[in-house]
Amino acid sequence: MAGAVRVRRVYDPAEPEADGVRVLVDRLWPRGLAKARAQVDDWPKVLTPSGELRTWFHAGGSAEEFRRRYEAELAEPEAAAELSRLRELASKGPVTLLTAVRDPGSSHAAILAELLSP
Repeated sequence: MAGAVRVRRVYDPAEPEADGVRVLVDRLWPRGLAKARAQVDDWPKVLTPSGELRTWFHAGGSAEEFRRRYEAELAEPEAAAELSRLRELASKGPVTLLTAVRDPGSSHAAILAELLSP
């Protein structure tokens, strides 16, 4: 299904029929997860929030301001090029964005999925 972008926890079992290209969107490798088990196809670290942004957010930054700052980071040339590449992948088939966060729906991965969806 072209254009399907979804967000899942990297710790959940892979669903080969539905996942399509599995893309890890966390800056650090998920703790305690073997690379073979994760079945990650791509890991574009340039699309992950910067360390500074993550630190700021975890110190009490608002979700609204996080989104604004994160989208500004994604507008930088290297990140924008990678975002375009993933959009192209998504136009050809399903893409699953993987993250280790407990609530993927309210994370940076959800913002990315929204930006990648047609």
